[in-house]
Amino acid sequence: MPEDFDRRKILVVDDEERMIRFIRMNLEHDGFIVSEANNGKQAISKLRDVNPDIILLDVMMPDVDGFDVLETLREFTNVPVIMLTAKGEEDDRVRGLELGADDYVTKPFSARELVSRIKAVLRRTEGATGSMHELIEVDDRLKIDFDRREIWLEGKLVKLRPTEYRLLYHLVQNTGWVVSHDQLLQKVWGYEYRDEPHYVRLYINYLRQKLEKDPANPKYILTERGVGYRFVDFRRK
Repeated sequence: MPEDFDRRKILVVDDEERMIRFIRMNLEHDGFIVSEANNGKQAISKLRDVNPDIILLDVMMPDVDGFDVLETLREFTNVPVIMLTAKGEEDDRVRGLELGADDYVTKPFSARELVSRIKAVLRRTEGATGSMHELIEVDDRLKIDFDRREIWLEGKLVKLRPTEYRLLYHLVQNTGWVVSHDQLLQKVWGYEYRDEPHYVRLYINYLRQKLEKDPANPKYILTERGVGYRFVDFRRK
């Protein structure tokens, strides 16, 4: 897709006016349309009016924290969310990702870093498409139709988030071959994420929880220790 994100709508949720002004000034300079909310309740009510392409959501807010807001959002929308947090602890980052965030940025951050992350998430979620057109029958249990963006497990549709879908696509596209951690980071998340290897581990775990009969002993997504991951070669049946 072209690197043109003009007119994409962004909802910024933060209780610090100075932070909102900083974000608004830089994002509008890059062609984004910025709306704002000063707390969690306002963010949820504004979501339907604004219909944003992406949400920047602060974690530390006085009434309802960002994690609670994210949990509520994920009950009815898959709009991409980037968490803004002053905390750098791994637990907070993982918690946000587990609740359905697409990324996080730790304060203080530069305008360049923020814009880069926003574009990477938009690129990832808007470009999560495949070019494998036929129905893929992995086995009697799992069927994948990338053309229709459908994953069938035991006859039922499985709902994947855009990043999970994109990760599965790149694994299946290389069926039988080992795909390294670095390759997956670059293909699924983008060059900006080359120093974030935990993303791959976390989302591999998400996929296994949704697709594998026994996630602790995976049959489809296999670990090649110290190298990367391999999707089972279903073509050799």
